[in-house]
Amino acid sequence: MEYDLIVVGAGPAGLFCAINAGKAGLRVLVLEKNAMAGKKLLASGSTRCNVTNAAGSADFLTRYGDASRFVKPALLGFTNQDLIDFFETHGVPLVEMAGGKIFPASQSSRDILNVLLAEAAKFKVEIAYGAQVESIVREGVVFIARTAHAEFRARNVLLSTGGKSYPGTGSTGDGYRFAKEFSHSIAETAPSLTPLIIENYPLADCAGVSIKDAEFRIVREGKEVARSSGDVLFTHKGLSGPGILDASRLIRSGDDILLCLPGSMKGDEFEASLIAASGSAGSRTVKAFVCSLGIPERLVLASLAFCGIDGSTAIARLDRESRKHLALAVTAMPFRVASLGGYGEAMATRGGISLSEVNPKTMESRIVSGLYFAGEILDVDGDTGGFNLQFAFSSGKLAAETIAKPRR
Repeated sequence: MEYDLIVVGAGPAGLFCAINAGKAGLRVLVLEKNAMAGKKLLASGSTRCNVTNAAGSADFLTRYGDASRFVKPALLGFTNQDLIDFFETHGVPLVEMAGGKIFPASQSSRDILNVLLAEAAKFKVEIAYGAQVESIVREGVVFIARTAHAEFRARNVLLSTGGKSYPGTGSTGDGYRFAKEFSHSIAETAPSLTPLIIENYPLADCAGVSIKDAEFRIVREGKEVARSSGDVLFTHKGLSGPGILDASRLIRSGDDILLCLPGSMKGDEFEASLIAASGSAGSRTVKAFVCSLGIPERLVLASLAFCGIDGSTAIARLDRESRKHLALAVTAMPFRVASLGGYGEAMATRGGISLSEVNPKTMESRIVSGLYFAGEILDVDGDTGGFNLQFAFSSGKLAAETIAKPRR
């Protein structure tokens, strides 16, 4: 059977493209290898589905690292407010939570998927489940997608198979192979939005402790390669939390993370305040002083142990060397990255279809006309907080709008 569009992958990008293409009157088929649609969508946001973010448009565009210029046409063409309006007008009220994260008020990702499936049915989108695509070839102007049991034809194909994160949901990088067979190059892939496993990690007892808006530096082979900030969570094996997850795209195994526990205080500022306190309240203990900076007690005890200082020592009795060691432990606590969390833990995939080979104004391949991409399969990984799902919806809609336009 021949269609106007074959969509490979029934995640948010694929479904939203199919819905908008179907709405434009196109005959659309979605091929999904799982027995159900949106398996990864259902798991997102701990099953609550952080569907987008309330950030303003200027801020929104800064949340995609080097891909910020590429994502601009899609995100401005279908904004976060457009997405919010879409779901709310279809009976799913949304709420804003910490960090501008937007969730369904029900806190159920099932409500988001149900709307997408209902809209797909409304516009006569066909969805074939258990239909793993084995190959896609092109004969003339027609693409042929083959599964183990059938062959489907269309003038347009959208690859929206996702990346490699959460492979248990079916995201195993299938689309990369199809793209490579059409001469597309793949930027090296790796887990993104993932926690850090720390070498000889000394803070397992601090698991569950977090600090707000902490600054940290990323050092590679003795050279600072980046600075970042955000909330940091200590785990049993290393570091996590929004600040670390967002920076994970920049971090490699072997890097050093120098973490400032009191937020943004510099080492010399810490020393100066310690010296001042030793003159005005010299009998105050070191532990009490460091705790007064807003650092959780368990982290204070860990930093004191790191530099071998007894917390009950009066600050007036600290010598110059001890002050310097303490300043280092508190404002630049070092952690060597043993590895990053794997694809099973990662919320997104770094790398993917090379952006230079895709037209950002259409989502169409610059190499093969009629071949489109949307969502995580592309070399786009945004910050945590709804930015990746927004791009999935926006890029899917942009692809649909392009496909629906008559060819000149």
